[in-house]
Amino acid sequence: MSSTDTAAMRVDAVRRFNRFYTKQIGVLRKGYLDSPFSLPEARILYELTQRDGLTAAGIAATLGLDQGYLSRTLRDFEKRGLIARKPSKTDARQSLISLTARGRKVFAPIETRSQHDAGAMLETLGDNDQARLVGAMTTIETLLGMTPPDERRYILRPPRHGDLGWMVTSHAKLYAREYGWVEPFEGLCAQIVADFANNYDPAMERCWIAELGGENVGSIMLVKDDRPGIARIRLLLVDPKGRGLGIGTRLVDECVTFARQAGYRGITLWTHSILTAARHIYAKAGFTLTASEKKKSWSQDVVAEYWDMAL
Repeated sequence: MSSTDTAAMRVDAVRRFNRFYTKQIGVLRKGYLDSPFSLPEARILYELTQRDGLTAAGIAATLGLDQGYLSRTLRDFEKRGLIARKPSKTDARQSLISLTARGRKVFAPIETRSQHDAGAMLETLGDNDQARLVGAMTTIETLLGMTPPDERRYILRPPRHGDLGWMVTSHAKLYAREYGWVEPFEGLCAQIVADFANNYDPAMERCWIAELGGENVGSIMLVKDDRPGIARIRLLLVDPKGRGLGIGTRLVDECVTFARQAGYRGITLWTHSILTAARHIYAKAGFTLTASEKKKSWSQDVVAEYWDMAL
């Protein structure tokens, strides 16, 4: 297939998705969400619910609206008592626009209906498919430049087919690259994953995958320890692409929350002194270093550490 044919197929796919989603969210209906407003009108009202004192230029830039269309719409809103204007103290040429009490009252049913419809759409899907859908939407936003780099969003979800293998591979590659840990480290990770998969107890154990822009960037497991009533954290990992977003902290917090709900009386974990970022997360979460030992593992001299938390 030529590059021209491939490009044409991709364009068709984008257009097909646009047609599907505009129908899915009701953009083509006369009134958006059965309201008396069109979609652009509802979006203008929504922006005004988020911040008071917006200018017409600011609204036009945020929504990509034609200035003439926006001016006519705002005049109509003003006549209907939905918005109020007042001169800007910093720029006499600009007016600051705010919703009136009537405007907020009129918009409230639209917001409620939008929340309901989005929830109803998600409810038709299982947890894994909901996570896939949200992840795909995040990917679209990120790739098309709608999400600034400092506002990148990730999701946590249960593992899907292939994710457990990804955990083993990612641990092996990252620890070899950053710490020089070689065999049998990968074999150890594979054994931990195999034990989880073969003996999984859904009432007492969990695994979370962190996903950013459609890519796996983090993982953690909470499993039963050999001691009754004690849980163990295994295989915490945050890929360099996902660092700086608080993913590691969130993954550990999820383990602690689930352990409490499951009725464990404590959590234990095994780490190493060189893993300073992980140690900081554990300490911040409330874990205490209870023991350590020097040893040679994976062709490196290491200090193994044991951390515990009472619940």
